[in-house]
Amino acid sequence: MNSPVPRARPPADYGGCPITVDRALARGVTLRPPRWGIPDAIVALLGFVILSVIVAVVAGVAGLPFWVTLLLGVFVPWLALGGWPLLTTSLQGNGPIIDLGITLRWKDVGWGLLGGVAALVAGSVVAVIVQAIAGDVSSAAADLGKDLRNEAGLVPILVFAAAVGFGAPIVEELAFRGLGYNALAKRGLPTWAVIVITTVAFSLFHLEPVRIPILLASGAILAVLRWQTRGLGAPIVAHMVNNVPGAAFLLWG
Repeated sequence: MNSPVPRARPPADYGGCPITVDRALARGVTLRPPRWGIPDAIVALLGFVILSVIVAVVAGVAGLPFWVTLLLGVFVPWLALGGWPLLTTSLQGNGPIIDLGITLRWKDVGWGLLGGVAALVAGSVVAVIVQAIAGDVSSAAADLGKDLRNEAGLVPILVFAAAVGFGAPIVEELAFRGLGYNALAKRGLPTWAVIVITTVAFSLFHLEPVRIPILLASGAILAVLRWQTRGLGAPIVAHMVNNVPGAAFLLWG
């Protein structure tokens, strides 16, 4: 009986890999084939959900104030959503900078600003259509911000607004256009399929059914930016541009 032929491990410079891999190879860095993959992307998402539930249960049992529960519910689940991509690429690859494409060039800033404006415009157009059909399309963050304004002081509102405008874009891009995008590309999926899957996952992840079309529009632009620039710099900048108006609304009502 013939023994099964072992599957070859994927090369470090797999198709669709970020530009940081090319740079490392050009410097003569010896890269090991990354062993992280789609299961790790799933772990990041499931970990976010599990930690969110744990925070809600503990906060309810302990009787924590609303603003404490809200901020814990924002930051603790990020340990999985953003922390796991950083950890697994460090343990099973060449580190997050190389494996996830964490880089910021002037080109990335330019594409990010352009993409952020495009995401705002596309999201606004879709929002008008959805609102005409389904009514209110306000985000969960906006609703929570209103409650926070009524029950807490300025500092919690500032922290929450910073999380919405700057923290969430970084963490979500690490998970979706970072680990998720690269895990799918490493498996050999065509670019269009990687863009579609990560965009759909991104829109469903927010658990806001009415806003799914809006998130699909902005998420598609972020995924295209990852493909176009081969890094996370542009998607992160664009995501911040898209989120900052909402964060400003939280601050100034």
